[in-house]
Amino acid sequence: MKERLFLAVALTDDVRHGLAAFLADEAAVLPGKLTPPSNWHVTLRFLGSTEPQQRDRIVAFLADHRPVEPFTLGFAGLGAFPRASRASVLWLGVGPGAEQVASLAEVSESAAVAAGFDPEERPFHAHLTLSRIRPPVDVQRLVERVPRFPLGMEVAGVTLYRSVMGEGPVRYEVVDEVPL
Repeated sequence: MKERLFLAVALTDDVRHGLAAFLADEAAVLPGKLTPPSNWHVTLRFLGSTEPQQRDRIVAFLADHRPVEPFTLGFAGLGAFPRASRASVLWLGVGPGAEQVASLAEVSESAAVAAGFDPEERPFHAHLTLSRIRPPVDVQRLVERVPRFPLGMEVAGVTLYRSVMGEGPVRYEVVDEVPL
């Protein structure tokens, strides 16, 4: 049975709660549909519809190819896709540890391709999605005003998540975790 899967860096509870508190003053002014804190993560590779054997091959590949040791991940300020003047996605950037996250994304991409997925055409940009904005709006002042998020966390693995749709908002469930 196919599942809708993606690979990510999971947030620690301390960072999740700290970020929610950090953004609490901004929540009234954050545009768009906010991502619930329980769904916050840093995506490494979206997989989409995945067969069980593909899932197993991805997990095995990741277990055999660990490009980095556990590391400290820090965060930066806010940003937007495609650009702050016409934002459809508001995100929190990755600061210290960005090179290691990029290495995890590269091996995640290799695992996906080895399992039969088409190569990702978009360049990787490490971020944590805060909201999706329809129609796009100008968030330049917000991006400039909100300071860098000060907390960091230890990253000790890659998490494989399942997206569960229906019965309310989308939920993400941990399928597997591959230690670094």
